[in-house]
Amino acid sequence: MKKNLVRMAMLMVFIFSCSSQEKKEALVHSAALKKSTCKSCLYSWLDNHVPHDALADRVSAPPGYSRPLAPNGSYTQWLREFPVKPGKPFVELYNGSHKIYQEGHCLVLDIDVGKQDLQQCADAVMRFRAEYLFSTQQYQKIKFSFTSGDVCAWSEWKKGMRPQITNNKVLWKKTAQEDGSYKNFRSYLNMVFQYAGSASLSKELKSVPVADIQTGDVFIQGGFPGHAVQVIDVVENKEGKKLFLLAQSYMPAQDIHILNNLKNEDISPWYELPTAELVTPEWVFPANSLKRFP
Repeated sequence: MKKNLVRMAMLMVFIFSCSSQEKKEALVHSAALKKSTCKSCLYSWLDNHVPHDALADRVSAPPGYSRPLAPNGSYTQWLREFPVKPGKPFVELYNGSHKIYQEGHCLVLDIDVGKQDLQQCADAVMRFRAEYLFSTQQYQKIKFSFTSGDVCAWSEWKKGMRPQITNNKVLWKKTAQEDGSYKNFRSYLNMVFQYAGSASLSKELKSVPVADIQTGDVFIQGGFPGHAVQVIDVVENKEGKKLFLLAQSYMPAQDIHILNNLKNEDISPWYELPTAELVTPEWVFPANSLKRFP
């Protein structure tokens, strides 16, 4: 309770220093927080009766670095407090079998992967954003583009509108009852995962200089196949040097996990800002592949 009261006070200071639009969004986050006194409210898939560790509690900032203050209810805070599984479990595939390559991760996030081969790399990035927006009741912002370019919005899906796909053409028709439940939300995400991917997501995001990296950014290469990894935390030292953590899913659909830094094990799992390329255990990204949701 004390922790939440302190955060609420910090948020009010933040709100009064913001623009009118930022104030409006911060107040929405604050209202959602007041209603969310349990982790299963902010992380809707969780079983609230099982204790969960937070990412920031399991991965400390390296010596000389600290986590910049994050406004209460912000995406940064939500990602930092993301629940992780105890210890270092195996990364499992959607069908329950173990992934063959197990050297690339240090932690596994406590979020389901589903029962189908759908939640792969870019899908995990979309899952993060959609779950956060759902938990903070920012429903109008939950929308993603299919590879065809057609937009799939949660606000329409929950009204009962469903895409009718024929010869790569998408028409929306009301074929279901209105349903804003979390179960229906997960059905919506499965539809997104089926018809969207790194190619479509890359077009939705805007490029940002790697020096401006923030928690929530994405390293992405759109393609068939392409790949995407989520910047899930950023720390900074007194000189302004930044390090960051990466989370990924992969092919086939598998547990979302925190990546080791195999190129520089002295600071692993943290990564330095890339100059020429970003080398991760299963993909190499050009340094200019950092993007952000508009």
